[in-house]
Amino acid sequence: MFSELPASFLQMSAIFLSIVIEALPFVLLGSIISGFIEVYLTPEKVVAALPKNRFLNILIGSFAGLIFPSCECGIVPIIHRFLKKKVPTYTAIPFLVTAPVINPIVLFATFSALGNSWLFALTRALGSLILAQALGLLLGFVWTEDILVSHKNLPLHGHKHTDPKQGRLFQSWGHAIDEFFDSGRYLILGALFASCVQVYVPTRILTSISSNPLVAILILMLLSFLLSLCSEADAFIGSSLLGTFGMAPVMAFLVIGPVLDIKNLLMMTRVFKKSFIRNFILITVALVFLFAASLEVFL
Repeated sequence: MFSELPASFLQMSAIFLSIVIEALPFVLLGSIISGFIEVYLTPEKVVAALPKNRFLNILIGSFAGLIFPSCECGIVPIIHRFLKKKVPTYTAIPFLVTAPVINPIVLFATFSALGNSWLFALTRALGSLILAQALGLLLGFVWTEDILVSHKNLPLHGHKHTDPKQGRLFQSWGHAIDEFFDSGRYLILGALFASCVQVYVPTRILTSISSNPLVAILILMLLSFLLSLCSEADAFIGSSLLGTFGMAPVMAFLVIGPVLDIKNLLMMTRVFKKSFIRNFILITVALVFLFAASLEVFL
């Protein structure tokens, strides 16, 4: 039966399944953490734990990924719960940016994939931290509006798990299940689109215009968004592009991918207001481009 299907469709299906299988464990882990945050972490505990100084809060959010790693596939549910628990936006959003990049697993994967070079791993981490700091400062001192979608517009499946007679552990698992299915559908849509792009958009079109370094940076940023790779695996794809594009475009590919890809963006639309997402995209694209362009000049 399958032999009668077009080869391109079979290839697309295989890529789709690989993306979903690779990402689902991280979405599940993020949903479980989200459920426990919802039940066990009260707003009062959060406020008491965080310092009053905004600069320190931005730094805490930026570097928390070193000890609290998370893949970008599961970071949105965690950030959503943190924000609902009154974690400041200027702490939560820097964590969203850096956690999928500066965590030890991803740093080691980047080191291994790119010729056992700490230069690539640390440069990638630096780009992520610069972006996180910029977004944190903007959210802490410029953008003061609420960035979350109104609660009434979100799926409210979780209310049936908040019976006070139920144990807190049972409640946290109930929230985790709801979060998993709410986020999972956006993952499926994003993975389907990304797999179609990988099969039906010829990469030779992109590589044929890689002679201009600035254009190459933009091309690889777009490619990273379309491929929607997991941050634990994208460095191995980046290493295959290094010979064609060079270091600066590949760094743009590796920095922007964990922050902006199709599946992540779809999950963000469930949580964040459109105005914030629009500004988030513009600032991220501009800063990553400038960071990569500066690498092209100085390295």
